[in-house]
Amino acid sequence: MEATTFTKQGLGIVESTALGYDQKIRALAGLAVSALPYPALSPACAAALEDRVICDMFEGNRPVSPRYVLPDYRKALHNGLTYLELDPPQDLDEALMFLTVLYGHVPSVTTYPVYVGHLDSLLEPYVPEDMSDDELDARLRRFWIMMDRLCPDGFTHANVGPRDGRVIRSIWRVERALRQTVPNLTLCVDPDVTPDDLLLDAVETTFVTAKPHYVNHPMMVEDHGGPDYGVVSCYNALNVGGGSHTLVRVNLQKAAERHEGDLESFLADALPHWVELTCELGEARIRSLVEDSGFFKSHFLVTEGLVSLDRFGAMFGIFGLAECVNTFMEREGRAEARYGLDDGANLASYRITERIAELVAARPVAYCEGFHGRMYMHSQSGIDLDLDATAGTRIPVGEEPGVREHIAAVAPHHRLFPSGISDIFAIEETVTRNPQAMVDIIKGALGYGMRDFTWNLDNNEFIRITGYLVRKSDIASFEDHGGARHSSDLLAGTAERNHSVLTRRVKVVEANPLVTAPA
Repeated sequence: MEATTFTKQGLGIVESTALGYDQKIRALAGLAVSALPYPALSPACAAALEDRVICDMFEGNRPVSPRYVLPDYRKALHNGLTYLELDPPQDLDEALMFLTVLYGHVPSVTTYPVYVGHLDSLLEPYVPEDMSDDELDARLRRFWIMMDRLCPDGFTHANVGPRDGRVIRSIWRVERALRQTVPNLTLCVDPDVTPDDLLLDAVETTFVTAKPHYVNHPMMVEDHGGPDYGVVSCYNALNVGGGSHTLVRVNLQKAAERHEGDLESFLADALPHWVELTCELGEARIRSLVEDSGFFKSHFLVTEGLVSLDRFGAMFGIFGLAECVNTFMEREGRAEARYGLDDGANLASYRITERIAELVAARPVAYCEGFHGRMYMHSQSGIDLDLDATAGTRIPVGEEPGVREHIAAVAPHHRLFPSGISDIFAIEETVTRNPQAMVDIIKGALGYGMRDFTWNLDNNEFIRITGYLVRKSDIASFEDHGGARHSSDLLAGTAERNHSVLTRRVKVVEANPLVTAPA
């Protein structure tokens, strides 16, 4: 970065009236990191990055910590922390204080913790039998407010489930009462463990707050080698006690535009080229982090055993699948065949993602022992600056079919993306008269093979942008005044202008929806 550009951007941050003090400090730190020299890349990789066919998510030139960190909070609570001079907590108040302090020291790409733990199972042992529901709710309410005010970022993510318990029921009540965007929230669903009335309680919560995400727990356990995984940030699934060094991605729309042949030659020749360059980019960033930054040598999360290098991997993201498929349909003379709406287009999409998964699985990457020495496949949900490219493997906004057709079109992709994939369903508000119908749809979708089922009411105050939440009123306030308390709201305003996420096609839920697993 040239000195004049650095100075101009730095002064822009300092003189901004839209950014708060903390936001300015974080922006200035990010600017400094981006002024450092980039890890060495081949000329082809550097050119692809410059052209944005491949992308580093603007993480900064020189990594100083992993993108996503998932501390083993259970171990921390059990052992205490020497660095923070915290003894193991003895009751619920001490446990909540302990976690509050620890969250302030967990790094991530956002500078806030993207994972705050499986809170129901973490806190349940500290709830005495004689504590009333009102007392429990009051404590969790204060804790929830603390998270929103001290971690004002929609990527801060809590997990609950799959089992029932007093804490998870209290969380639903607190969520409905406070109506905050923070924390983002995922319910892990296991058909053999999660009772319908817990799902029903969660659905009633989604009616109010558009939370939680509903995740296929058995699929996650199989892919991550056990239950020690966490859903973080938007909807990214990674190992607890580890995380992801980085997230790099390939723009399939641009890859298709640069290929002059048909789909067959794209699969055979073009995809291996772009996958290799994306892996090279990721590996260069990983080596810089692990070998040069000192994080894995000195950070207390490492030295006290809350994270370990062998639990880390890295994420290989894709986006623009819809535009990629539609490009090849047009070249075949079938411009009317659109991804998500046409069987032939959908079949082409499955061939593309399966080919990418095959190539990624065949390419070893350094320091990725957390996922068998390979990168995790990730359907990347887009960023605010993406133009004319649909997030991940999603169907373009406004073109989505009905509920059953939508599920059938996208579900075959989900098995290929262990580190996260999401489709967002906007549901017509009359479903509030029949919440059991949503329970049936969620169970059916996960049984059909979806890894994640995310939805919100079309008339709700809350809206999903990529995977994080904002309030519509906060977007309006940002547009009117230019500032926002939540850093994620700053991204949401741009995302709405560029992607019109408020125009997702609304789906009417039938009285007796039927979503059954394929034969």
